[in-house]
Amino acid sequence: MLSKEFSFELITQDGKARLGKISTPRGIIDTPAFMPVGTQGTVKGIFTDDILKTNTQIILGNTYHLLLRPGIEVLNKFNGLHNFMNWNKPILTDSGGYQIMSLSKFNKIDKKIGAIFSSHLDGKKIILSPEKSIQVQKSINSDIIMVLDECPKLTTDKKILSKAINVSTNWAKRSKVEFGNDRSKALFGIAQGGLFKDLRVESIEKLIEIDFNGYAMGGLAVGEKQLDMFKILNETTDYLPKKKPRYLMGVGTPSDILGAVNEGIDMFDCVMPTRSGRTGLAFTWNGKINLKNAKYQNDTSPLDENCKVRDLNKYSKSYLNHLIKSNELMASMLISLHNIYFYQQFMREIQKNINNGTFRLFYKKYINMFD
Repeated sequence: MLSKEFSFELITQDGKARLGKISTPRGIIDTPAFMPVGTQGTVKGIFTDDILKTNTQIILGNTYHLLLRPGIEVLNKFNGLHNFMNWNKPILTDSGGYQIMSLSKFNKIDKKIGAIFSSHLDGKKIILSPEKSIQVQKSINSDIIMVLDECPKLTTDKKILSKAINVSTNWAKRSKVEFGNDRSKALFGIAQGGLFKDLRVESIEKLIEIDFNGYAMGGLAVGEKQLDMFKILNETTDYLPKKKPRYLMGVGTPSDILGAVNEGIDMFDCVMPTRSGRTGLAFTWNGKINLKNAKYQNDTSPLDENCKVRDLNKYSKSYLNHLIKSNELMASMLISLHNIYFYQQFMREIQKNINNGTFRLFYKKYINMFD
């Protein structure tokens, strides 16, 4: 029976690695969890039914892009993104904070107003305030809503990072007020602070005072070294509430995910599986495979003989190599689907090993497999 309210249960730990369960009215999310990215209402190149067959329990959408296209008027006609894209499981939406950084040449920040964008599509002026971001996410009918934050680019300038914390904290408070008291959904705060422990802890403590359903680490996976990311997580995750989910935004490779789980993170999202699929790069239990390479031209074996989703185990590496060289769309579709399937199998194995108390052995075996 589905829950009427959002909740999180921490089931067990193996070291800092956590096994948990998020309950929502639209379904269960076993953690650690990976969320495929469906920025514009689609996981690129993959049918929605096939995403379901990979055991994906939640996907990610993007507030900024969905606000521009198809727009709130259209989404309201469908009562949100779930019906619009034919997806009946939970959806988390990014608030648009990442686009403040990634589309910085198109916007400016005003602490009182929010982010003022010039649309990258037609140049139209768009104001994305903390309140507007929450309103849009409610129109999307997101199950997990993110506060609007300022995500700075990679920097060692503490003044820039402190300013981002102050702006983000102010916006988080306003987001909480706008969100209200809908217990069927969740609102997550986003901690900033770059690679500095004192700033991260300051941001976390300010967010805890406001009180959210979950907490995200933002401002990472923006160009820093992997070991630096692991180090700051190691130094700061213990300051996060133990009984609430922890989300590392925009991460990453299987190794990134494994290292972050080792530091106590529960949720992840990244375009990596599908973006890599479009370039012919596949993730497997033997590491990464570049299917463009000539050595796969006569390879009759499949990427994974156990993967029966869309009969992927019936397609040889030779055939995939041929599709890539022929610039066939089916190449990116099949490899992207395989990668999502692999990521979800990888998460299942992480969960299993945490539950069995063997996570450390799994970690040592795979942490360097995908470099």
